[in-house]
Amino acid sequence: MTSSSSPSMSSSSKNASSINIDSAQLLTVASRLVEQAEPGEQLEVACGHSVSTTVRVYGGEVESFTNAESHGVGVRVIRDGREGFASAGTLDPALLDQTLADARDNSNYAEADPDAGIAEPDGIAAVDIDLWREEILSMSSQEKIDLAIQLERRVLDGDDRISGVRVSAYGDSAGAFALASSAGIRARSQATSASLSVQALADDDDRTQTGSAYDGARKAADLDLEWVADRAVSRAIDLIGASKPTSRTVSLVLDPHLSATVIGLIAGTLTGDRIIKKRSPFVDRVGEEVAATSLSFIDDPTDPDSLGADSHDGEGLACRSNPLVVDGVLQGYLFDSYNGRRAGTGSTGSAVRGTRGLPSPGIHALSVAAGTGGSLDELIAGVDEGVLVFSLAGLHSGVNPVSGDFSVGVEGRVIRNGQLAEPIGECTVGSTLQRLLMDISAVGSDRTHLPSGVSTPSLVIGDVMLSGATG
Repeated sequence: MTSSSSPSMSSSSKNASSINIDSAQLLTVASRLVEQAEPGEQLEVACGHSVSTTVRVYGGEVESFTNAESHGVGVRVIRDGREGFASAGTLDPALLDQTLADARDNSNYAEADPDAGIAEPDGIAAVDIDLWREEILSMSSQEKIDLAIQLERRVLDGDDRISGVRVSAYGDSAGAFALASSAGIRARSQATSASLSVQALADDDDRTQTGSAYDGARKAADLDLEWVADRAVSRAIDLIGASKPTSRTVSLVLDPHLSATVIGLIAGTLTGDRIIKKRSPFVDRVGEEVAATSLSFIDDPTDPDSLGADSHDGEGLACRSNPLVVDGVLQGYLFDSYNGRRAGTGSTGSAVRGTRGLPSPGIHALSVAAGTGGSLDELIAGVDEGVLVFSLAGLHSGVNPVSGDFSVGVEGRVIRNGQLAEPIGECTVGSTLQRLLMDISAVGSDRTHLPSGVSTPSLVIGDVMLSGATG
């Protein structure tokens, strides 16, 4: 990987438009190695090539500008149930031949596993989706810098109570992936993305309130700079004067961004590796009602509007739509080929990986169905006693993915009789993932495609314990 970082423009002299991102070329590289498979040997080669840019500005000046280009090749060899893996950061043929030799050598030291094996073709055709926007490679460095500076300026001008901007950043990437295997799989894809992010600061007596916002798209022209700036400003100033609330039971109102975080966390416990190891609160619950009947969600990488979309998974199998929860009932889990073999279900086309790592099951493009609850404002109007959540602090560290117990910090605005009231902070909410799903009382109709690749509406979750001041 090559990269450069400097406050000066000279650091970005290597223009991305001069770099050729070509998944067909990567497939040729992978196929050449696979042709060297020996009798009785399973061989899989994954190749990746990407370029990325990250711009950070402060005070109207470039704080850092980084261009990076990387190559990655992962070679997996399985003989007699023994798996060997090796990786390289180059496409040099001689070095890749050595990588193959290293993978073979590593397999000699592995323990035999009867379920070890590469993915076998399952006859499902890949969906043809276009995830590539050439404009990403043709943008000049100055255009990217200007976007970050414009975002910072828009935040600073957004309200007199904004005292500064902690970070204003633009980023983009263009990458290609290809995979070939001795089982006859040949797969390739390429995609682009761009993002804007900012954190606004508002002085509040002896402390500072922060408001963050982020947007992503396939190309820079589709980023909503004004929305990002306005959201960051409003989130910061709406917390001015926040106090610790009294402890009580409330309804939580989550806009699509917060809904995506919570439902994404829950969906992450539905992967085959967790299920087989019994490290999920949803083990052996397929066919049971695990959520309110108003909730349905699937993993759907075939949706071209999702930034998590893809034509193939990390083992070269066609991506497909996998129902997880429908009308509150658990439908199944997500498997790669190894864990699907262990479970006796086969793969669901859900393998995720970096080219220099092994595949595992995971979420690609989580999609929560829209409900009948209306817009976020309409959901708020229907809550007597609640909190419009701005942030959930410590969500990952504060959640036990085995038992489902969680306790996380909350900031937001009190909802009283359907109206937004005072801001709150320094409090926590606690429950379990299982109860949280069952206590969903309303699902909004405002389904939104988010930069994380998740598509979800707003949610209202009732009967959650808010812990703050006593008395």
